[in-house]
Amino acid sequence: MRSAPLAALLPLLLGLRLLLGGGAAAQYSSDLCNWKGSGLTHESHRKDVEQVYLRCSEGSIEWMYPTGALIVNLRPNISPASYKHLTVCIKPFKDSAGANIYLEKTGELKLLVRDGDRSPSRVYCFGYDQGGLFVEATPQQDISRKITGFQYELMSKGIAADLHTASAPCRPCSDTEVLLAVCTSDFVIRGSIQNVTNEAEEQESIIHVGVNKLYRQKSKVFQLTGESGNWRGQIKTLLECGVKPGDGDFLFTGRMHFGEARLGCAPRFKDFQRMYKEAKDKGLNPCEIGPD
Repeated sequence: MRSAPLAALLPLLLGLRLLLGGGAAAQYSSDLCNWKGSGLTHESHRKDVEQVYLRCSEGSIEWMYPTGALIVNLRPNISPASYKHLTVCIKPFKDSAGANIYLEKTGELKLLVRDGDRSPSRVYCFGYDQGGLFVEATPQQDISRKITGFQYELMSKGIAADLHTASAPCRPCSDTEVLLAVCTSDFVIRGSIQNVTNEAEEQESIIHVGVNKLYRQKSKVFQLTGESGNWRGQIKTLLECGVKPGDGDFLFTGRMHFGEARLGCAPRFKDFQRMYKEAKDKGLNPCEIGPD
């Protein structure tokens, strides 16, 4: 990442200083999770920097006709002492255009997402203490078709590391990791692989899962299908993991990330039954779950 030329950004930084000092009214999102606004609403004397305050762990920004800049303040409803343990991830909309996205800390800007970057499904993550989001509109002859937008998520640094370590989803989990995943994952199901769709452009595989038993799900990713009355859903993982359809049941665990189920530990179900029984006999299983 490179630092932006300070001379070119000095007017914007001065505008930021005024806003932080209370020199202009801040604009809040309607629900404190998502913000949608327009650059056309800027008054001529206040078109430099606009503040946005969000209080949720996930949401989105949608900035139509971007002009000037936005300061995105993420202030989740947790103790400020816990901020240092957080990772922020953003995922630009597929057709996002019209602005660069920077990390800003104590006046220094580092480019995070360049205007026009069309990397499919690209997610950008950084530590909460590395700085805030500064979204600067780029010069445009015609802003009428420009919308800058992205989703954001805040999560613990440990979870973020697991999601964005390239080899993590492909590496077999140890018995201890499987048992912990059963207790802490966003979804836990027993099921079989019905089909696998590979998306070469996004370097991802979509696992189409038939669910035999639903233990837990945070979001309604796995649902009853009308035609068969069976539970089905989709789980994403890296293409390099080489997942293929096959016989037998698995215990699928994982995390929700930008509204998608991401694969975590996925042992064969018979192996999970063995490790669960061994841990339970020794009084070492971290939580109770019916393994049958």
